[in-house]
Amino acid sequence: MVPGVQAEGETNPLAEALERQPVHPTTLIIFGATGDLARRKLLPALYNLAHEGALPEHFALVGNARSDLSDDDFRELAITAVREFSRRPPDEKVLANLFEHVRYVNGAFGEDGVYERLVTALDEVDEIAGRSLNRCFYLSTAPGFFPVIVKQLGEHGLDCREDAEVRVIIEKPFGTRLAEARELNEIVLSVFEERQVFRIDHYLGKETVQNVLALRFANGMFEPLWNRNYIDHVEITAAEDIGIGTRAGYYDNAGALRDLVQNHMLQLLTLLCMEPPVDFSADEVRDEKVKVLRAIHPPTEQQVPTMAVRAQYTRGNVAGSDVPGYLREEGVPEDSTTETYAALRLEVDNWRWAGVPMVLRTGKRLARKVTEIAVTLKPVPHLAFRHEGSLGVRPNVLVLTVQPNEGVSLSIGAKIPGTRMAIRPVQMEFSYGASFLSQSPEAYERLILDAMRGDATLFTRNDEVEAQWRVCDPIVAAWEKLPGPLPQYEAGSGGPSEASTLLDRDRDWRAI
Repeated sequence: MVPGVQAEGETNPLAEALERQPVHPTTLIIFGATGDLARRKLLPALYNLAHEGALPEHFALVGNARSDLSDDDFRELAITAVREFSRRPPDEKVLANLFEHVRYVNGAFGEDGVYERLVTALDEVDEIAGRSLNRCFYLSTAPGFFPVIVKQLGEHGLDCREDAEVRVIIEKPFGTRLAEARELNEIVLSVFEERQVFRIDHYLGKETVQNVLALRFANGMFEPLWNRNYIDHVEITAAEDIGIGTRAGYYDNAGALRDLVQNHMLQLLTLLCMEPPVDFSADEVRDEKVKVLRAIHPPTEQQVPTMAVRAQYTRGNVAGSDVPGYLREEGVPEDSTTETYAALRLEVDNWRWAGVPMVLRTGKRLARKVTEIAVTLKPVPHLAFRHEGSLGVRPNVLVLTVQPNEGVSLSIGAKIPGTRMAIRPVQMEFSYGASFLSQSPEAYERLILDAMRGDATLFTRNDEVEAQWRVCDPIVAAWEKLPGPLPQYEAGSGGPSEASTLLDRDRDWRAI
């Protein structure tokens, strides 16, 4: 049992306005429970949910991995992970109660014995609780194990339960090409129904990402302008200042397009461009997102060079430290043609957005870490403010910053103090931390809780995944046919000069 209390003396300033939705008693089973994702994100997220009193009264945790651990060993691993990676210092009483009765089932994901022991462990948990608990299977493993685990769950009767709900949470990447995504969907849906499947994209759990919908649909001042008549272009940036670290094995087989554009960035684009849903239920929201993706025409092989740019970083200086180029990173082949930077120019060919350039870019080892959506409005046709010392009337830009400092800013023209009518841009800013006096919860906290509730609004549906791949698959195919070397950009810079070809001559990328 998990206590539904906060640490003594600590209050949540938003709590009075919150209507706590009940969560059915649940057992969460994490495959890959000793891995990096579980330790850094999932286990700390569970602690913070317990700290907020958001977990159900009857909650059980079962871990699985190949490591030969006892229940006590896994408990210590979980406690250590929370102490190291939680967004708040843990309350020891909450921490101890949360992991008091954890169970661990060791063994490889393809072994029948693992699932037989898992059935026994889950039955014992239900017996102790005196009722059938819902079951959520979280696949926190390498993508190659997704079909293996799903098939084993089906073969051992773990895909359904007569008196409880069974769900499966699948991490990204969901396939590496369109054909692979379709094949994986077929395997998953041969065992589970679509309503049981939660394909997770952690970007959708971020507060600012969800605030895109609130900003658009809860404020009358924005929606009338949210179309091709007033918006000039849209930039979506996901820049990182770090390199690939120890992830060469994964990253060199993925690259920037698969790693961020195909999932995270296209999700941001759909939220920005979707029509208002009838209500904010899962299928209504996802129906509108799929319509946006279907309105993007997949490029032909001949069109790819004119609408997509890729590059690799070379050695440079980031935050005052010299760093090596990508081809010098540990584990990267000397002749690798994997892109560490990808930029695309897309158009959503529907009534609202036709003709508005949507430019996306992401890269490693750029000048700083920032994820933002910048919506640039068309300039006003006015020449009266052009005076010496004046920056003049610039287009208004609405910027939604997803990370690191979550918030929204709007640039407007204002008069410079003095005797002349001189104009310069100023910023109107909203910061989450300053406005709500509260640290935003981690994305995984919201997503794990939604999965336990059965709310799939922030998870991708099977047709949505395939629609994302239809946009990116031709680009992947075209790049695979092109020999190296790739265009280059210096580490610590804003990216390759070739990316400027995606913008018209009177437009420039925002500085990173």
